[in-house]
Amino acid sequence: MELTINGSTFQVDVEPDTPLLWVLRDTLGMTGTKYGCGVAQCGACTVLIDGQATRSCVTTVDGVVGTAVTTIEAIEQDTEGRKVVEAWVANQVPQCGYCQSGQVMAATALLKQTPQPTEEDIAGAMVNLCRCGTYNAISAAVRQAAQA
Repeated sequence: MELTINGSTFQVDVEPDTPLLWVLRDTLGMTGTKYGCGVAQCGACTVLIDGQATRSCVTTVDGVVGTAVTTIEAIEQDTEGRKVVEAWVANQVPQCGYCQSGQVMAATALLKQTPQPTEEDIAGAMVNLCRCGTYNAISAAVRQAAQA
């Protein structure tokens, strides 16, 4: 199968029903995308597929052939993604950091679709779990990135 990830083309020889997360991490060595729950609940595995935040732990690799997959490894090459990362650092969002790659991907997708989000938009889009409870800092960072 041929995949387009972070603007590059990769040939992978895996079973079609392999979760995208394992192809990214184990086959291609892109370990920035994290395994959290494995059932699309926590969002640690969030990537962008054609700009949409998607849980890669439940997305089969055959489902992304012909799409553009973006991972945390390339998010700073994206204008909105760079703003989000800068706001994350300025607001000192990460605590343990485990969920942060998925949070940044979700925030980037939100700002691509809604450049000036309301509090409701932010609450509705930022549903990834953070066991450290940095939700207030996450919201502040999204608001800052929207103003940048």
